[in-house]
Amino acid sequence: MYQVETLDARVLTIADARAIAELIVKVWPKSGKSVEFREQQMLDLGRNFHGPDAQAPRSMVIRESGRIIAHAAFVPRTIGTTSGDLTIAGLARVCSDPDFRGQGLGELVVREIFALIDKQVFPFSLFQTSTVVRPFYEKLGACPVTNYIVNSLGDDPRASPFWDEVILRYPKDRQWPEGEIDLRGPGY
Repeated sequence: MYQVETLDARVLTIADARAIAELIVKVWPKSGKSVEFREQQMLDLGRNFHGPDAQAPRSMVIRESGRIIAHAAFVPRTIGTTSGDLTIAGLARVCSDPDFRGQGLGELVVREIFALIDKQVFPFSLFQTSTVVRPFYEKLGACPVTNYIVNSLGDDPRASPFWDEVILRYPKDRQWPEGEIDLRGPGY
């Protein structure tokens, strides 16, 4: 049975950042982003975080013979809503090694992040995905977000900061704010 390991992004080692980056590039080679770029991206997740320890950005990983074969990260983000500011867990970079697919590894790492929401560390997780992957997340208790989402800090503040066609939140059984959502930063 595989075990999920939690890596605090504030103290992520270069070796672990590299291993995560190699997995991400293997899963999404067409992104055009190099292993070095992804490694730096992982190292930057924990930099400049100033908030409660429980909400510090983390990666959930699974290893096989020392190699990272599944990954999911969350980044805390304070978003603007019509009901006031809300700090959510932005789910990002969920992937598993194609050589290990079909073993439920993605579900294991995502459930670890969703457990933080179940424990009230965050009220919600907010994230994007494709229509193909949407049923996976809905099976885990996520549901679509229909709010108009903007990034007031972006070059085009009215443009959606997300690039995938489906925006989801977890859990589906809590009251989500109505009206426009300001992501206050780029998509993740």
